[in-house]
Amino acid sequence: MPENKGPIMIVAGTRPEAIKLAPVIEWLDKLGVDYVFVWSGQHYDYEMSRIFFEQLGLPEPDKYLDVKASSDISEQVSKIMIELVRCIKEVNPTIIYALGDTNTTLSAALASVYTAKPYVHDEAGMRSFNSMMLEEMNRRIADAIASLRLAPTKLAVLNLLMEGIRMNTIRLVGSTAIDSLLKVLNIIEGQEDDTLSDFNVEKGQYIIITVHRRENLTFERLSRIVELLKVIAERLDDIKIVFPVHPHTRNRLVTYGLMKTLSSQKNVIISKPLGYIEFVKLMRNAKIVITDSGGVQEEAFILGKYMITLRRTTEWPETVVLGYNYLVDVDIRTAVDVIHELINSEEKGLINLDECPLGDGKAGQRVAHILKGITELKTLQRGLELDYIDMRDPYLIPSLTMMYYRNVLRNAYVCFDDNGIPLLHNNTFSYSKGIRCLRRATISELMKRREEIEAFIKVKWSEINGRVN
Repeated sequence: MPENKGPIMIVAGTRPEAIKLAPVIEWLDKLGVDYVFVWSGQHYDYEMSRIFFEQLGLPEPDKYLDVKASSDISEQVSKIMIELVRCIKEVNPTIIYALGDTNTTLSAALASVYTAKPYVHDEAGMRSFNSMMLEEMNRRIADAIASLRLAPTKLAVLNLLMEGIRMNTIRLVGSTAIDSLLKVLNIIEGQEDDTLSDFNVEKGQYIIITVHRRENLTFERLSRIVELLKVIAERLDDIKIVFPVHPHTRNRLVTYGLMKTLSSQKNVIISKPLGYIEFVKLMRNAKIVITDSGGVQEEAFILGKYMITLRRTTEWPETVVLGYNYLVDVDIRTAVDVIHELINSEEKGLINLDECPLGDGKAGQRVAHILKGITELKTLQRGLELDYIDMRDPYLIPSLTMMYYRNVLRNAYVCFDDNGIPLLHNNTFSYSKGIRCLRRATISELMKRREEIEAFIKVKWSEINGRVN
């Protein structure tokens, strides 16, 4: 196999990926690392994506694949993969780097296999444990293929270890989405904010909602979401609801005849999708955030906002454990009850970034240093174990994680109870007449384990920084 001497190939294709890539690319530039930026065009409205590029300081892509959206997912994945293979053969990159759980992420992983190139997957180990979610399968496959896995949280690290992934192929780096959010907050600090007046809302007197996931765009579920907004608007007539509508969501609302119902509610403000800065401004002044987006869950958490997630599970259970996030699926009664409870509650407040379970705002810096280290070696090949990594490397899993893994979590897993609360269960089985059954834990045991997991998920990032300047 020829030695890899080319640049890093960075692959993305959606607006959330643009947000999360910006800090990595910024640090690669600072470190003088050579890379090629490939944009698949999975989010086909490139002009809309361009707003995110401009606001986040992303460079224009070196390669634009212009792969249009398709109702046939397999067709889209195959098109992206074919174009990526062509790019890889042309560029001959050292490694291929992609993040998240999109079709572009999956395509990059598969393309790395067919071109025998090492693949680095960022946001590795994220699990909702919902196999019906396309994104869940995308990230699981990407993790299986990757030579190096960059995990944003301790639970993500734990998920990978439980799946049999070798410890020395995992790095705990935090989420780069936190970096981008903190950068925007710094930019808008002290600026005159006309966003509230643009939407005719007052601080703390409105709810912001986003809906885009494929599973929520069926007629049954989208109808229930519209009904939920209608009930909220009628019962909380002094609270407004701001709804920036994703293009796919708008199409479904119109197709199903639901847009008329939604627009007839006087307290519901429907808008086109917003730029990242405008959305952050709106979110930081909202009372409650309702979403089905993983990225919005991260951002709302860092902003200290209560949020309601329209899903059964989440890949960010840390937000639930610490009391910021409520999983209600599309249960109207539960959602309304939670909103009534939260609307008059004091905000949770900002979390201490020094121990924030999702990151401290330096993930992009860590990732860039890791990628730089790989390019300097120039010997990493796909399929080979990363035994060159010194076990004293500061990017390894913190000792606390491994202590818990060996002594507490060896036979454990995280799951959700009937209220959507993540709980740590021991995988202890009793045998009766040859039937294996899970031992039921008492309420006190479960509460104790919740306290354990609350302590476990926090990260002392100062211990992770190591050689990062």
